[in-house]
Amino acid sequence: MSGLRCLIVGASRGIGYELARQYAADGHTVIGTFRASADGERLVALGARGIRADVLAEGWAPALAGALAGQALDLVIINAGIAGPRSTTTVAPDLASFDAVMRTNVLPSMQLIPELADTLAASGGKLVVVSSRMGSIGNASDASSWLYRASKAALNSVLKSASIELGVRGVVCMALHPGWVQTDMGGAAATLGVAQSVSAMRHVIAAANRSHNGRFLNYNGEQLEW
Repeated sequence: MSGLRCLIVGASRGIGYELARQYAADGHTVIGTFRASADGERLVALGARGIRADVLAEGWAPALAGALAGQALDLVIINAGIAGPRSTTTVAPDLASFDAVMRTNVLPSMQLIPELADTLAASGGKLVVVSSRMGSIGNASDASSWLYRASKAALNSVLKSASIELGVRGVVCMALHPGWVQTDMGGAAATLGVAQSVSAMRHVIAAANRSHNGRFLNYNGEQLEW
């Protein structure tokens, strides 16, 4: 792909920042959302446009869509997410943790996708949510971090529903697992460097066509079970 117009939601650090860096370095038009001013400055230094957006704030999605009015988009990547409590068994989460994880990992996609549906349809673009294979129900083998697992399973459902409506309008919608990545969330013991993960995901995104709509894929292109 060349000359892409990309929106990356959650581009302040980690995977989101590396996505912005790599796409900008390859000459694509990149818009990244951030919360802290310093993170916005880092995005601008990459050659990207930064837009301040807090996905937990009331009305953030319409406000972002308004800031993008008239901007064509070929690719939207929704990357915002948190890990929440790192439980090892089925321990009941407290209300605050449940609300924080679900509001961060699930709600932003449900709020933003309807706002950008027409824009993506107009360009025949691609929509990607950064999910996790921990959200796979079919591949689940333990109960660790079960709140996080539940949130990613819910995000996958959101993406699948969106793919049904947007696919007929020419939009390719995918959920991608980035691998176990060396970020603040993944930790130093993770098996993938962030640049390696992002480069592989970009390859999957670039190669995707309409046959990939509504699919859950590993960073290497492997089909994952919902």
